Amino acid sequence: MARLVIVSNRVPPPRTTGAASAGGLAVALQSFVEPGTLWFGWSGRVVEKPSGKPRIVDGQGVTYATIDLNGQDYDRFYVGFANSSLWPLLHFRLGLMRYRREDFEGYLAVNGDFADALLPMLRPDDMVWVHDYHLIPLAAALRARGFAGRIGFFLHIPFVPASVLEALPPAYDLLCALCAFDVVGFQTRTHLADFLDCARRFTGFTVEGDEVVTNGRHVRAIADPIGIDAAGFARVAGRAAGTAYIKRMRESLSGRALAISAERLDYSKGLPNRFEGFARLLARYPQQQRHISMLQIAARSREDVAEYQALRRELDRLAGDINGRFSQFDWVPLRYMTQTVARTKLAGLFRIARIGIVTPLRDGMNLVAKEFVAAQDPADPGVLILSQFAGAAEELTDALLVNPYDPDAIADAMNTALEMPLGERQQRHAALRRAVFEVTAARYCNVFVDALKPA
Repeated sequence: MARLVIVSNRVPPPRTTGAASAGGLAVALQSFVEPGTLWFGWSGRVVEKPSGKPRIVDGQGVTYATIDLNGQDYDRFYVGFANSSLWPLLHFRLGLMRYRREDFEGYLAVNGDFADALLPMLRPDDMVWVHDYHLIPLAAALRARGFAGRIGFFLHIPFVPASVLEALPPAYDLLCALCAFDVVGFQTRTHLADFLDCARRFTGFTVEGDEVVTNGRHVRAIADPIGIDAAGFARVAGRAAGTAYIKRMRESLSGRALAISAERLDYSKGLPNRFEGFARLLARYPQQQRHISMLQIAARSREDVAEYQALRRELDRLAGDINGRFSQFDWVPLRYMTQTVARTKLAGLFRIARIGIVTPLRDGMNLVAKEFVAAQDPADPGVLILSQFAGAAEELTDALLVNPYDPDAIADAMNTALEMPLGERQQRHAALRRAVFEVTAARYCNVFVDALKPA
């Protein structure tokens, strides 16, 4: 049986793969990764002189192999091209995209370093599953070094139409690099269709159905929405609801409804628009004042990127303005936290929330929306407000879908959620719950690996 090799920009430490602090990818793959699997990637460490030789740790039969980066590689590969060019571009934020040729060269060089370190560890019949935008050139680098086995790629963030992609100078190079994989996966059919259209327009390769034909090779493109362990998360939420932490939250609410949002502090998440939407709820629907408290958890990230520093300052200002305008001596409407909250605690917070607000300006999927649904008590469920531009909106059609660029739409949806009768809340939640429990993390993994297996 072929061995599965997972490659990602960051590798979860073995002790946290299933823990509350693990990232979305680690959580999604944790039930699929089994003894014999190799997981390879960057250690997260920046050192003066990386050895280039992987550091190997065994975790219950799974081999975790990591390499370090030097300062220049980190600046050009990670801060530069990956997060200052690709991330804003693929989230439709051309005004924030910064491109420098030396950053792209550094991006290619680090992918070459990954290939150099990984190749000696590979067996001819391995199936290599590469994750996300940091590592688009990796298949081409491995092919150039002689690896002929199956290599698949999954993009966790959105893909863009040709009219957006053409703004990136090396668009042709990246599309050719994607076509070095055997299978390329996307979160939605829309992202898949945009990729096929771009491959046709930019490369001249033939597109036949959902395949790109290049130099006699067939590159299969699939839509494979990622999910969660819904049953497991529901159990965690049910247990967490009885903890002292959640008891403290209930007491602090004093009977008020809780609206909750939780994500990384990132400009793609629509946080300023959401804050403004909440402010408009309080201004336009004054009867809701003192009856709702909003908790925004926005864990700090990429603090060495200027756009993220500016976003944090803007949110600090908006939070202060909202609380200054609407607070009363015994009620603060907006609670804003930038600390990381463990997933077990988040599950309990989701469980008791009347409203979940997930309004990114653009998102590949957004697992927080699915976690909120899974955490709810079916007998008295909360209401999900979801951006129409999140990949999850293709599945979670019974949420209150909003355009996140319209703060008034967010305000109207919050008021609707607060006024929604129990019967409608139960009906909507039942449909959402069916969708979340059907498209699980295990299904996502099985669909992709089945596509990657040799015919």
